[in-house]
Amino acid sequence: MRYICIAKEPHKRFGTAHLSLNLRHQHSMVAQVETRTPTLEPQIQHAVEGLVQIVTAPHRSFFTNVMAQALRVAGQGTPVLVVQFLKGGIRMGPDHPIHLCQHLEWLRCNLPRCIDTPELEPVEMEALTELWEYTKAAVVGDRFSLVVLDELSLAIHLGLIPEAEVLDLIAQRPRHVDMILTGPEMPQSLIDRADQVTELRRSFCP
Repeated sequence: MRYICIAKEPHKRFGTAHLSLNLRHQHSMVAQVETRTPTLEPQIQHAVEGLVQIVTAPHRSFFTNVMAQALRVAGQGTPVLVVQFLKGGIRMGPDHPIHLCQHLEWLRCNLPRCIDTPELEPVEMEALTELWEYTKAAVVGDRFSLVVLDELSLAIHLGLIPEAEVLDLIAQRPRHVDMILTGPEMPQSLIDRADQVTELRRSFCP
């Protein structure tokens, strides 16, 4: 005959050390269950969509407020491109940009004069086309976050830059890129595409 001894006080039957070990083992098992890390789905980062802004006037003008905005944005560390299609500059063009604030690239046509007529010499048309092709590649290539295209509307009005190519460039630009188009004679198709339109008017006081 066998006798089974049941201890009413486990710490006396098996010893305090044994009981402590069992308790630690139980706590370890509970801790493993409670600290199980849930699987989290990766969060999708949504980029802020850029705006298309138009600044126009009934006359040809240099929009100082647009240049001030470009300098301010560049001063904050954002890459900015400013292109003046109808302003000439000796030894300028895509190969010789002017850099301001370390983050602003300023380009003009490599011409000794400003353009104001649709009749251009072959070398002048070549310089303008080269600047336009560089601009399209820079915008689509996501090199700049703000792009200012000065007097683009007048270049379209003079038949020097196709309106359809400008619309395609707006559609193909990266979503976060802001664009500012300036100049008189702004085509209605660009106005309809813009998110913001500013018209400067000259007023006279008697």
